[in-house]
Amino acid sequence: MERFVEDYQKRRLTERVDIITAINILRSQGYDLDELIGEITKVFYVDLDAYNEIVMAA
Repeated sequence: MERFVEDYQKRRLTERVDIITAINILRSQGYDLDELIGEITKVFYVDLDAYNEIVMAA
């Protein structure tokens, strides 16, 4: 599914629970682990350190 969001409209994902929720939603839509970062950054500004910790722990 294509998502187009202007940069000024992007919400920041810095809390682990928010990042996990976004990952779970994308996974439920059929995205693979290697596709997640590309899709999530189309819609959000993501704390990449927290994102990497979450993905590595999974």
